[in-house]
Formats: sequence, C-alpha cells, structure tokens
Amino acid sequence: MTRIRLGMVGGGKDAFIGGVHRIASRIDGRFDLVAGAFSSTPERSAESGAALGVDPDRCYPSFEAMAEAEAARADGIEAVSIVTPNHVHAEAAEAFLERGIHVICDKPLAATAEQAEAMRTAVAGSKALFILTHNYTGYPMVRQARAMVAEGAIGAIRVLQVEYPQDWMTDSVESTGDNKQAEWRTDPARSGAGGSVGDIGTHAYNLACFVTGLAAESLAADLQSFGPGRSLDDNAHVLLRFGSGARGMLWSSQVAPGNENALRLRVYGEKGGLEWAQEEPNALWLTPHGEAKRLIRRGGGGAHEAANAVSRIPAGHPEGYLEAFATLYAEAADAIRAVQQGGDREAARALLPGIEDGMAGMAFIAACVASSQRDAAWTKL
Repeated sequence: MTRIRLGMVGGGKDAFIGGVHRIASRIDGRFDLVAGAFSSTPERSAESGAALGVDPDRCYPSFEAMAEAEAARADGIEAVSIVTPNHVHAEAAEAFLERGIHVICDKPLAATAEQAEAMRTAVAGSKALFILTHNYTGYPMVRQARAMVAEGAIGAIRVLQVEYPQDWMTDSVESTGDNKQAEWRTDPARSGAGGSVGDIGTHAYNLACFVTGLAAESLAADLQSFGPGRSLDDNAHVLLRFGSGARGMLWSSQVAPGNENALRLRVYGEKGGLEWAQEEPNALWLTPHGEAKRLIRRGGGGAHEAANAVSRIPAGHPEGYLEAFATLYAEAADAIRAVQQGGDREAARALLPGIEDGMAGMAFIAACVASSQRDAAWTKL
C-alpha cells in the first residue's frame, strides 16, 4: 500500500503534540509528511519545515494557502493533521474538508459551541473523513476492556470512576513567559470555556464512554481555579448520571503534585469489575464477583482478539502512549484508503473517534461550566 500524503497545520518543531502526531503517523509506515503550515507566522513555518525536511515550496504561510495550493496539485496531500490551539481547529478543518481532504484533528473539538457546530456542518457537507485523536482509545487493553464489557464479562454497568490528575500547573507556569503550552491552555480565547476539564477531562470522559458504551445524561460539576489569577479551571470534580441507571465520578486536575499523567478507569458491573491505568497500560485487572482479582497482560493469556489486533510487539515488551496514538493513525490510513475506493465513510471509520465524539466532548465541557456556575447544580448534557 502506498503511503498517504500528509500535511500538518501547527505543530512546529518545538511543539510537543505536533511531534507526537508526526511520530505516530510514521510508526506503521502509512504516512509521509509532505507539506505544512507549521506556525502562525510564515517565518516560523518555514523554519520548522526546514527542520523537518519538508520541501520549502510546500511550507506555507497559512493553512488557507496550504489548502488551496495542495488541493490544486496532482500530488497534493490526501490528509491533514490539525495540531493547533483549540480556537484554530474549526476554520482549518473547514478549509480542508470543503476540498475533500481528510482531517485528523487534535482534541477537544473547538473552543466554542459555535465553532463546533460549524465543524459538524462542514463534516456533513464533505465526502472526506473527520477523525478526532482521543488517543487513549487506541491502547490494546482499552480495546480489551471495551470488548469485555460488550460481551457481558462484568454484567450490567452500575458504577464507574475515571480520573486524570497531573501536576504540571501546580505553579503559575503560564506566567513565566517560556511555556507556550500553559499560556494558551489557560487563555479562554484560545482554549475555550474549560481548562483542565476541557484539556484532560474530555479525555477521561471519552475513555469512560468508549469502554462502557454509555453516555451521560446529566452531571453535577464543581470546578476550581487554584492558580493565582488563573482564568480557567485547573481542577474538576464531576458526578455523572447515565441513562442506563449507572452512576459515575470523574476527577481531572492539573494541580495534583505527584501525578504526571495518571489517567485511570474503574468500571463495576453486577458480575465484576475492571481496572486500567494509563501509566501501566499493558495491564488490565478483572475481578469477577466473589473471586480473586486476575491480571490480564497485553499479548498474554486471556488477551482478547480486540487487543491483539492493535498490539505490535510480543508480550513483556512495553507498548505505550506513542503506539496507542499510532493505532489511530494506522486505522485512519485504512479508513482513508477504504473511502478512496468507494467505501462507506462511517463504516470505514469503525472505532475511530469522529465528529459526534467531539460534539459530546463539547457538551461535556459546557455542562460542567454551567453546573459549576450554579453551585454544582445537576445539568443535562
């Protein structure tokens, strides 16, 4: 299979998430990065393109220029990764979708509800795929947990707990002048209405819904901004009610010293429980009710075909964050080729997060903010 010609919006040479997307796109050899508008200024875009080995003629001063020029080329990009601050996602996605170029977009979907609706309209009006990189869904043992829940291994879901604590914003890192990630993530104009709840809370919520197949109907949220003068929340406690009758709790925090990237999910049903932690991603704990806790290892005994399908190396060798991200890129490549060959867009997308997952994340952020403003009142999504 020939590699897919990929462009990138944002993700200049010093950008963390841009580097992650580039590595993920290359792990399975399915994409070639051939063009980009890597920064908000033409000079920095050209500098980043040179550092990445991209043809200078295909390093563009803006995403608008890239979309127009690449769509006109016989060898133009087939897909684009959008790895900018949230407020740029909508306009960039629209520019490529309307030209039939597939979009792989970082989360959350957008900065505002209006931008998100514009993106949904653009997706509906395009034949191209839209993929949202909720990368934690790509872990083999997350796929295992989802399959086990669907097959009834723990029975009807009663309770779930998901948490995502970090500590990198315990200090006022946005005020130092040398942390661009912190600067834009604490700026409502660029990040949107949610701070930690938008940045990592959406990951936690998406993970819980992906594994269980449930969606919350209402929530009660208590958001805090502990950083002095910080405009957006850096800590969130959220109670969740699901239509099935299940109940959940979600905690996201970026001011929890001792936690680096401690995403963790626990799901309890009438017949047993499952536990998974991102910092130990190759392990899934199953506890059948009344029996001893059992450890299921990626690639080991009891590993589900859903997990084995997205495992790359033998059991006992650590497989983690970059590989999970690469799973989404590999599946995106399969979906893009399927659509190019006339396949149904939604069928091709399969388990890949898409526009509706993004809209669910935006509804989650909006409900959390509204609830917290009303003293954690129950709020419908």
